[in-house]
Amino acid sequence: MRAGRNYQVYPVTVLVLMVSVLGVGRMAAQAVTSTTNVSQDSERKALASRIDAPPVIDGILREGVWTDGVEITGFTQREPFTGEVASERTEIKVLFDDGAIYVGVWAFDGDANAIIPGDRIRDTELSNSDAVVLAFDTYDDEQNAFVFATTPSGIEYDGQVSNEGRGGGYFLGGGFGGGRQQSGAGGGFNKNWDGSWNVATSRDESGWYAEFRIPFNTLRFGSNDTWGFNVARQIRRRNEESFWAPIPREFNLYRLNYAGELAGLELPFRRLASLTPYTLTSTSRNYAAGDNEFDEQFELGGEAKVQLTQSLTLDATYNTDFAQVEVDDQQVNLTRFSLLFPEKRPFFLENAGFFAVGGSGADLFFSRRIGIANGQQVPIQGGARVSGRAAGFNVGLLHIGTDGLEGTQDPNRYSVARVARELPNRSRIGGAFISRDGDATGDYNRTYAVDGQLGLGEAFTLTTWGARTATPGLTGEDAAFNATAGWSSLNWRGNVQYQHFGENFNPEVGYLRRTGHDYYQVFLMRNLRPAKVFREIRPHVSYFTYRSDKTGIEDGFEESARLHIDTHWEFPDGMELHTGANWIREGLTEPFTFFGTDVTVPAGTYDGWEFATRFWTDESAKVSFNGGANIGSFFSGSRRNINGTVTLRSGASLSTALRLDHNDVTLAEGDLATTLAGVNFGYFFTPRIYLQSLVQYSTQLDNWSANVRFGWLNTAGTGLFIVYNDVRGIQDLSGPQGRSLIIKFSRQFNVLGG
Repeated sequence: MRAGRNYQVYPVTVLVLMVSVLGVGRMAAQAVTSTTNVSQDSERKALASRIDAPPVIDGILREGVWTDGVEITGFTQREPFTGEVASERTEIKVLFDDGAIYVGVWAFDGDANAIIPGDRIRDTELSNSDAVVLAFDTYDDEQNAFVFATTPSGIEYDGQVSNEGRGGGYFLGGGFGGGRQQSGAGGGFNKNWDGSWNVATSRDESGWYAEFRIPFNTLRFGSNDTWGFNVARQIRRRNEESFWAPIPREFNLYRLNYAGELAGLELPFRRLASLTPYTLTSTSRNYAAGDNEFDEQFELGGEAKVQLTQSLTLDATYNTDFAQVEVDDQQVNLTRFSLLFPEKRPFFLENAGFFAVGGSGADLFFSRRIGIANGQQVPIQGGARVSGRAAGFNVGLLHIGTDGLEGTQDPNRYSVARVARELPNRSRIGGAFISRDGDATGDYNRTYAVDGQLGLGEAFTLTTWGARTATPGLTGEDAAFNATAGWSSLNWRGNVQYQHFGENFNPEVGYLRRTGHDYYQVFLMRNLRPAKVFREIRPHVSYFTYRSDKTGIEDGFEESARLHIDTHWEFPDGMELHTGANWIREGLTEPFTFFGTDVTVPAGTYDGWEFATRFWTDESAKVSFNGGANIGSFFSGSRRNINGTVTLRSGASLSTALRLDHNDVTLAEGDLATTLAGVNFGYFFTPRIYLQSLVQYSTQLDNWSANVRFGWLNTAGTGLFIVYNDVRGIQDLSGPQGRSLIIKFSRQFNVLGG
């Protein structure tokens, strides 16, 4: 421990090290691969063709209707050789009738035996296989889109893009530890949204083929008869990504101002409505709570959807249940703050981006605050949501009521009103009102927020938001503010950020790790493209600091800080190595006890260096590895963290992942160790029938848990689900802690239109 050191020397150190690290660019500048700049002046245009009889969705593409479609081709590489013609030919045709859009894909391949099909399960990671991805900017606003994709194994993959896919900035205080975050609703790309559509694929000696049917009632659109449209194709064995409408290497598919145009559509409007009822039976026993026998339940509930206009939808829910939702991956927590787990529940996922406000570590609306308390499910009585586009504004209205959970949470009512207006050149302005009302008098919480984004040219973006909360008993210092300026070009990426949080700022229906501080951050990265060995080298440096602004604490006291110096070494096949170091400071104004232990660190300032590395192999291979290590200073002593995941695949049907995260901590106040181990297993009978299991062992939580799920999907996340859960103690918590068996069936019915 080195307490009391003058922290003001470290910004100077940042500048010195930044010059040193980025100086690598001078040595490699001679070897940078030349790229072709992508111009928006050469915009691509596609034409959709009306048909009288729909094709059979079997992936064969031999019906006569496909010969009438207008061919879309001419794909251009984004990776590895930006601006060059794609290595394999891809042809696309778009058809439509009164009910749906049909997209045919001919993905030709000169070495069809080398095609990588990927795991055969919905929404699997596309980067590990060959794939074709469609993006429809249905509002033609260059910021929002629906995404549909498939792989040679015929999976359904979909999501919603909002705000160009921006999820809160380039650098969020992350680093090497903790692995990749589980996907959730997010503010940029909502992967967990499940639409009602279908796709089929086939293969032969010339390549692979896909046939999509996307109903109009799955999409939301305005009165515009031209949509933004783009198609991406990935050839995984070459780690190649190409686009129909070219995109510069520094951006991705979600940068919608580079999309082409899709014209010729005749957009229908019929009042559409669907019902999705469910029935559920379960038996469960909570041993930890002292239950003497199993509690058997039978429930009915469901959801309804009504299309109010072409672009505005009403969703209602009654006795909402989320039994089919996969369990969260456990995480190790050696910090003073709560962990963030993403939203995965279907009702909250559609148009989730329309409700997102805040970002950069402060989500002012976080839907997991509704119906979940202290890790337990709180019964949701019912509610409704209106979301979409009205009068040129993005609109989100939500009201949900929950029952109480004895000893955990009283009944509550939650309301959200969100409105935003898209402006030219990637700009927007918006506002939000978020409310929680309890049954007791004076039990309420309010959040008022405004936000905006300004795009200047192609590279510069300024985002900002401000908010204030109202909570009984908390007055003054109840405001927060954020401003982030970001730059993204072919060779450079970076941002600067400032945040202020009053100590009484209290967004109870949001997620915020801490309050009462000022936050400063700077981040700079250089992208280098050597001619040999590496595809890309990315040296970068970042620095952030939290300075206290709390009553009774020295103004500007440094609560946390980190200087991060790192280089990413990316190989042509996708293998990647990160080598770096962190200088870390933690300032404690009161003693801190590590969760699950009796080790307490006294108040004081602790700083020191840790060295970090991360490495993963080609994750499309039959056997792959992803892991890393952090070794160095930690509070009053040191920490050694080793983590890794080994994934085994057998074709498209079988996947197993073994993961381990071990911390060995030596402190002046005592030693502690944590081990988190897990096994993920999946067998995929078809793209819609699967068996998955997740077994986790955590010494910090003092338990091991098993979750087994069988799913037989229909459409839009409905179907038959059989779920078994078992939790057992391993040390102080001995014996069984909880068991449950749940069987749920849901089905979607069109009751109006469709």
